Amino acid sequence: MRLVFFKNFQTNKLCSHATPNSSISFGPFNYFNQKRWKKPANTAQTRLENRTRDLKLNLLTSRLRKLNIALHLFDLMSQRRRPYVSMQIMSRWGDVVGLNVSMGDFVNEYPHIFEVFKHPVRRNVCCCITSKMLELIEEEKVVVKEREVDNIRMLKKLFMMSKEGTLHLHALRLVRRELGLPEDFRESIFRKYVDDFKLVDMEVVALVKKDENLAFTKVEEWRENEYREKWLSEFEIKYAFPINYPTGFKIESGFKEKMMNWQRMSYVKPYEKEGTRSRSKTGIERFEKRVVGILHEFLSLTVEKMMPVERFVHFRKDLGIEVNMRELLLKHPGIFYISTKGNCQNVFLREAYTKCCLTEQNALYIVRRKMLDLMLLHRRNTKEIKRNKVIEEEKPILETEKVLTSRRDGDWVIPFLERSDD
Repeated sequence: MRLVFFKNFQTNKLCSHATPNSSISFGPFNYFNQKRWKKPANTAQTRLENRTRDLKLNLLTSRLRKLNIALHLFDLMSQRRRPYVSMQIMSRWGDVVGLNVSMGDFVNEYPHIFEVFKHPVRRNVCCCITSKMLELIEEEKVVVKEREVDNIRMLKKLFMMSKEGTLHLHALRLVRRELGLPEDFRESIFRKYVDDFKLVDMEVVALVKKDENLAFTKVEEWRENEYREKWLSEFEIKYAFPINYPTGFKIESGFKEKMMNWQRMSYVKPYEKEGTRSRSKTGIERFEKRVVGILHEFLSLTVEKMMPVERFVHFRKDLGIEVNMRELLLKHPGIFYISTKGNCQNVFLREAYTKCCLTEQNALYIVRRKMLDLMLLHRRNTKEIKRNKVIEEEKPILETEKVLTSRRDGDWVIPFLERSDD
């Protein structure tokens, strides 16, 4: 009877508190011992995992990652003497560019970007960039040169947002492509426009004079439009931000009231000097709102209104935003969205995108979008590529035939000799 009682006691769900991870199962002798349950962790990592996903922006991130890998391969290929590289050498670059598949599979997946051929002399498999992709890369360089005035205006706004009017060159190099700057921006911009910029140190650049006409943020333009079109009160819209939650976002009780109070709360704007920072709860919230305004303005100055989160860290001291960047971005899912597709985390400005496309497109974005569209063709429409290859192979044969059949100087000698023989 005792054995039956103990077995039933251990198997009873109400009496047994055994867990799969615990080594000691609770029985009749320790039944009244207190069991402590751990609280669920609420960290930036758990909030990142439990956030509402935006499938369209995630898809765009994965596509842009593949395009960046292709452009990185082009940079590595352009450093070599010849315009082509053998596949044996390219297979060693998988870890460098961050590929998780074999190099051969990646190259063969995009025949509109990469052209694979057999070397006529060495008889080994080689790869080069197609003519269409090369034309788009050259077009991108031309557009970057043409937007030099816009780059100067954008850089002035970045320097005006900084605490002391200075920025580090290594931070600008990391976001060169996101800002649309040329590769030699130190020589072509900072050394060329001496009246606007000056080199304080080898790696520090300062703004000579502030332009008050540029001290106007992108969100203030939105506030003016909302005030005129929707006839909202100044109290509601003066310090507000555009909010656009992803599909499926769950609004908890009391969330709307907190958001309304946050939208009405005043803060020091990005182009204004920050005074003494208060350590009270409202002071911390106002400082965080100022950081949100700086990040919003920074993203609005980029070409594609997106940037890797890790590159924001290099601007923390210069812009005076020494906070936990990822945690702050996750607090405002209606303004920013963090995508974790790929090896890095990219932050998007939600208001700038509708269905994976920018609402306000620029010339540089259009060129990069053409590159992405060319890559998204994958193996479709490859008949045109085969026809172009056949035409290119037939060209030298036709040229040699024309040379052989055409009448050259000295052809009269042969019939003259033939007549003399007769």
